[in-house]
Amino acid sequence: MLQIQSFTFNPFSENTYLLYDDSNECVIIDPGCYDAAEENELATYIQTKKLNPVALLLTHCHIDHIFGNNFVFDKYALKPQIHGNEVMVLKAAMDYAQMFGLTMKESPEPIISLNDGGEFKFGNTTLKLILAPGHSPGSICFYHKESNLLIGGDVLFQMGIGRTDLPLGDSVALINSITEKLFPLPAETIVYPGHGPSTTIGYEKENNPFLT
Repeated sequence: MLQIQSFTFNPFSENTYLLYDDSNECVIIDPGCYDAAEENELATYIQTKKLNPVALLLTHCHIDHIFGNNFVFDKYALKPQIHGNEVMVLKAAMDYAQMFGLTMKESPEPIISLNDGGEFKFGNTTLKLILAPGHSPGSICFYHKESNLLIGGDVLFQMGIGRTDLPLGDSVALINSITEKLFPLPAETIVYPGHGPSTTIGYEKENNPFLT
């Protein structure tokens, strides 16, 4: 059975996720841990649950989702895995951090391994990969059919959608991603976003003011 644990990190209140199953293997998704206290919170949970981190997965590469890339690499020897369209976003991250007056270490070189329609397997779990560009050109969502859950990054929020006024944002592409890629999922699918509380596909189809 797939388990999910969320953490809210950094000045942008970003949601970092751990997924793990009865194999005790886990994947870290979007490590936003910014300082030593947040790094310790993530590491302590992993140690307490006796989990074995086997992958670092990124929905996209905006700074608030990757502050902890270097920490995860140093601690667990895991390089970030991304979609190829996110390479340029990752390379620009340190400059954007400086614009916000924030510091971050340069991310390890990524592994370009996440492709639309593909799968990522760990332990006894298989995640389906859904490319959903618009907020960022290589935004990937992770879907687990058996658990009715979707790790959605900054694509779809409770009563909101990802912003598209950042470099490489595309509002038309984002709406198309949501309506064509996410809304066909079962209504009961729980969406765990990059910020804020979880929601469901069905609720957003009926109530999201940006999409109704």
